[in-house]
Formats: sequence, structure tokens, C-alpha cells
Amino acid sequence: MRFFYSLFIQFYACLIKLASFFSKKAKLWHSGRKNIFLFLEEKCADKENIIWFHCASLGEFEQGKPLMEKIKQEEKNVTLLVTFFSPSGFEVKKNDPVAEIITYLPVDTPKNAKKFIQIVKPQKVFFIKYEFWYNYMNELSRFDIPFYYISAIFRENQYFFKNYGAWFLKQLKKCSYFFVQNENSKILLQQHEISNAIVTGDTRFDRVYTIAQQPYTLDFISSFKAERKLLVAGSTWQPDEKLLVELFPKINPNYKLIIAPHQIEKSHIEQIKKQFSSFLTICFSEKEEKDISNAEILIIDTIGLLSKIYKYADVSYIGGAFKTGLHNVLEAAVFEKPIFFGPHFQKFNEAVELVESGGAFSVKNAEEMTQKMCHLEKKTSFYDAVCEICRKYVAQNLGATDKIMSEL
Repeated sequence: MRFFYSLFIQFYACLIKLASFFSKKAKLWHSGRKNIFLFLEEKCADKENIIWFHCASLGEFEQGKPLMEKIKQEEKNVTLLVTFFSPSGFEVKKNDPVAEIITYLPVDTPKNAKKFIQIVKPQKVFFIKYEFWYNYMNELSRFDIPFYYISAIFRENQYFFKNYGAWFLKQLKKCSYFFVQNENSKILLQQHEISNAIVTGDTRFDRVYTIAQQPYTLDFISSFKAERKLLVAGSTWQPDEKLLVELFPKINPNYKLIIAPHQIEKSHIEQIKKQFSSFLTICFSEKEEKDISNAEILIIDTIGLLSKIYKYADVSYIGGAFKTGLHNVLEAAVFEKPIFFGPHFQKFNEAVELVESGGAFSVKNAEEMTQKMCHLEKKTSFYDAVCEICRKYVAQNLGATDKIMSEL
């Protein structure tokens, strides 16, 4: 099975190479891996005690960052290497000061995994949440290099828990330790004869709380919002934007709207502007040229601001739960305001818990969201209660990073 797995990985890489002629993201994915071993040989040549973190993308990097920072604080003579699978993470965080070396992860073939480990010689390895790469795991276990899964979460429908995935489950059992988000994940691992797991929670709570506690102001948001209430829609996709197009006329003029789309290509930004053509809409990149206070809608056509913009929201909407996968709910929850998202959120533990506790609301369409927002506005006691639920939820889940460090 390993042969077919590696063959599929190589086929996938070939498809990305072909797609790179048409897709900017695919081009970054492919070109970013060129000469990667020469880069690693240069960067790792005089480094000792390298600790390697691997993240799929930006969200996983933020999830792992509290542990990276904690390790740097407590172990002074370490070198942090961070690898990314996706350009969405690497392109944003390639210059982050938390790590000495940041690069892409070479494609998971036996040859690449062997060469990577020989060059890097990591002392410890941390995979964040979901990143299961068979050949890397095999190579690490072959050299008795401890590797851990951080803020991991497991579900019964994952392929390595199926009969046809038994070959991969054997590899998973070579992991040194699993630091999982919830009790269900621990029980599921135990049912498959994996006992080296402990519930430590989700390090994203520590990360979003740290960001929220930093003193900062975004004057352009204050100017835009003025005396109105503000709905911040973050990481939106087309289905989310379609809902917002129907929703906004019903809540305006009480609310202004900020949209921070997941895709910020010029064509997509123009599409959003066209959808809201009946309202005065400007982009973040235009804020110095136009009077932002007169605008009804502000489009954030850059990356890296969203987690701070949520601070100014009276209500937040998180995109991705109609089709692609729900984005980071905790970035908004930490600011203690009501949260909305689409109907497909069941794979996201924090979203499930917030809905069950009443701090967040799943909606199927604009009509449902309009009704709920009107209720929040009319019943201030209900609005305050929802805010308090979010505050308590975040507070009760802090401390995962310290728990992991104490176990390590």
C-alpha cells in the first residue's frame, strides 16, 4: 500500500505542476518547492537541536505558534524549523520571527522524506492537528526521532480507522504522543489500541487570547464604523457573499458591513463590489483616496488584518460553512460578540460547542440570519447573554499550551 500511496502523491504533484500554468496558488505551491533541499542544506548546516513544526496552512500555524513561543522561551539553544504544505500559510508567514527557518514541505515520497530527515536531523517534531504524512512518519520512526500531534482531533470516518486504512493506522501508532482536543478523540484512539494520548485542549484558544490582549487600534475601522453598528464577515466565499447580499439591505442603515473574503484576487474583489453596487463600497487599498466614513461597505483586500478587525464587530459572520469548510471561529469568539456561520459546521469542535451553548448561530439563509439579528438587537439582555457565553467559553478553554509543555 505504501507504493500506491507514494505513487498517488507523485501523481498529485504532477497535477499541481500542470495547474501551475493556470493557477497562481498552484504556481506558488510548485515553484516554492524548487531547490528546497539546497535551501535546507544551507540553512541547517551550522544549526544544532532543530525542532521541526509542520503546519498545513495559516490556521495551523496560528494553532502551533503558542507552543513554538513557549519552547523558545524555555529552551534557549534551539532552532525552530517551520514547514507549510499550502502557499496560503507560507506566503503570509515566511518572515515570521518565531522561527529561524521557514519553508515548504517537500512532497511526501520515500526519497524526499529520507533526504529531508538526513539534512534537518530534527530533535523533535510537531505535526499540527491533521497533517498525516506516511513517509515522513516512517522515516522519523526509523531513526527514533520523537514526533507528536498537537491539538489533534479524530473522527470515526477518517480513513485510517476503516478496514482499508489499517496499513496507515500501523504508522499512526508510531507517534510518540497525541495531544488531543477532546475526550472523544482520546477514546477513539484507545479503541484502536493507541493509548499514548492525553486531552490537553486546543492551543488556538491561547493564540487568539494573546492577540486579543495586545493593545492596538485600527483607526480606519473606527472612522468607517462611526456611530453605526458593525457586522464583520470574515473568510467569506461566494455562497457566504450571496447570503450577505440578501441580508445587508434588511439590516442597513443600523449596520455597516466589513467583508474580508478568503480569496482576494482582483477579479473576486470586483465581483463583490458589483454584487453590492447599490451601496457605497470601498476597498481597504482605497482608504487613503476616499472618504471611508461615508461608505456603507468596506472590503478588506489584503491578508493579516482579520483577527484584529473582529475587535470592532458588534456581530461576526464566519465564512466557509456552506461548502469549503468553516474558518476560524475563535478569532471572533475571543472578542465576546455573537457569531453566525452557515449550516455545515459539524466537523469543527468549537463551532459545535458554541452553537450548543448559545454563543453562535448556524443559519441556512439570509432570512434566518435577519430574524436572529433582529432579535439580538431588540432584546439587549439576550445580546448580552450571548456575549457572556462567548467570554466564558474562551476563558474555560485556555491553557492547552502549558498542559502540553508540562507533559513534554
